[in-house]
Amino acid sequence: MSMQLTINGETKQIDAGTVRELLVSLALDKQAVAVEVNREVVPKKLHETTPLKEGDTIELVTLVGGG
Repeated sequence: MSMQLTINGETKQIDAGTVRELLVSLALDKQAVAVEVNREVVPKKLHETTPLKEGDTIELVTLVGGG
């Protein structure tokens, strides 16, 4: 089920029904990622069950450690 989403300001066609599926499709599922859907933060424990719909605006921020 491909849909148009705006991810970090860029419009993309994505085949994902949930936040978790989106992260897997973008190869971000193994990283620490903060997710916001339509300006609402989605906690990691809800990634599996939070649905995405056509036209959603998503912000993804990967966390990078360093020193």
